[in-house]
Amino acid sequence: MMPITSQHNQRLKEIRKLRQRRRERERSARFVAEGEDLLAAADVAGWPALERFCVAGSGLPGVEIEPSALASISGLASGTRTLAVYQERWAPEPLGPLCVYLHGVSDPGNVGAVLRSAEAFGASCVALGPGSADPYSPKAVRASMGAIFAVPAAAALDDLPGETIALVAGSGVPLADVGNVRPHIAAQRRTPPALTLLIGAEREGLPDALTAAADHVAHIPIATHSLNAAMAATVALYELTRMPRA
Repeated sequence: MMPITSQHNQRLKEIRKLRQRRRERERSARFVAEGEDLLAAADVAGWPALERFCVAGSGLPGVEIEPSALASISGLASGTRTLAVYQERWAPEPLGPLCVYLHGVSDPGNVGAVLRSAEAFGASCVALGPGSADPYSPKAVRASMGAIFAVPAAAALDDLPGETIALVAGSGVPLADVGNVRPHIAAQRRTPPALTLLIGAEREGLPDALTAAADHVAHIPIATHSLNAAMAATVALYELTRMPRA
């Protein structure tokens, strides 16, 4: 088969739409990932590509494309040798035992970075609340460094798994102290309770009603006013994985 040479190829036009328009991704439930590392992560996670493309002569799997045509659909400044289209996968509901809930986190880079941290610390799900960025947008997928293929994403519902910990700058107890309360709760049950970590945007934080309804309110002791959502989630996940779970 001859390589694709034209930037106006219909298949390439469709990929541009997926990269540039959230509405198109939502309509088709498809998204684009690019770069050998991301595609390798998809392979390891068992996500088959709907379409796969590669630079002509690279020896990589996929439909061959001339470099200039591939560059026309790439979101990487340095270009890429391969990209693929995948079907979105959404968990039917937020999953325990350790869920991260994001509210109003509109930066897709932050959403992707939270997914990456969630994978690193063994979280079972990232739930997206109102105002949060699309986890399948190109920037979020790239920032996740492949975690989008390993950590289930869910649209947040009214019920989140287990106990909820609202992370609020300067409020509640230091996050490490939450662990002094949870063992007494866990001792009353046969299995350790699930946890959902609630994270808001850096400026707005969590809604008052959500904070008031949380089982615990906690903060990360820092010298400055706040951390961005991804950094806060990373520090909090590290602390939570050190807490007693039973």
